[in-house]
Amino acid sequence: MRAQQTATPVVGFLSASSLDSLREPIVAFREALATFGYVEGSNVVIEYRTADNLYNRLPQLAADLVRRKVKVIVSQGGSPALLAAKAATTTIPIVFAFGGDPVARGIVASLNRPSGNLTGITVLADEVGPKRLELLHEVAANSYDFGLLVNPTNENAEILQRAMDAAARSLGVQLHLLRASTEHDLDAAFAALARLRAGGLVIGGDAFFNSRYEQFGALSTRYSIPAVYQYRTFVTAGGLMSYGTEQEEWGRQLGIYTARILRGEKPDDLPVQQVTQIRLVINMRTAKALGLTVPLSLLGRANEVIE
Repeated sequence: MRAQQTATPVVGFLSASSLDSLREPIVAFREALATFGYVEGSNVVIEYRTADNLYNRLPQLAADLVRRKVKVIVSQGGSPALLAAKAATTTIPIVFAFGGDPVARGIVASLNRPSGNLTGITVLADEVGPKRLELLHEVAANSYDFGLLVNPTNENAEILQRAMDAAARSLGVQLHLLRASTEHDLDAAFAALARLRAGGLVIGGDAFFNSRYEQFGALSTRYSIPAVYQYRTFVTAGGLMSYGTEQEEWGRQLGIYTARILRGEKPDDLPVQQVTQIRLVINMRTAKALGLTVPLSLLGRANEVIE
């Protein structure tokens, strides 16, 4: 019995988010593992370590997984979780999901040959931020003021802001930067935007924001502010639109690479995959509640319209 337990591989799942906010990608992750014959609780153990949006906890959580002698560390939640895992070990394989360019950020040497103990997937993040502003401008064509909400503790905030500022200039609109890292900050940000009578809000990608879908939906309704985010879950919670890569897709890709490494493949032989599938989801119930007329041209481009 002891020999059997010793032979059972252990996978560490490290995230900056809360476990509850990761339900959909974790389901996809487990299903992908199962297609390779790895079933959680049967012949593979998954140790979950989540920082619950407290990024300063991540180094300790990553170190704990190293002490646990896991076979693979799966890193989710952007650069904070990935950098914590990278600093914790140079030998345990790390499979990451990352929004941005991992080569430019010094995470891997190249996409085709990552080198070292890291590989994973990248999702379009900063590249689609400007498109979200364009989508809002289509809905609120008569507005010239819009907001961008970022978490100041996320190092990607500055990169996103630069891209969004350029998009605002090309559209001829004013972009107001709003910052939030607590629940109270979120309410204050929406209130400030309402005073500006802004045409809408682009919500930046962030692990803390990912766990606040319900709050975002409620605030958007309370302050009558159209908002666009990355994930469909935000739209089903009452948000107006989402535009980005869905969580299930990167969860599935993480599961595939984790299984391949458990089978003996090395991270250096697995190219960093770029997930480029983008979905546009629109909530027409929210649009009607906000008194908005969504152009037919925009509805025609949507992958899903919630009536």
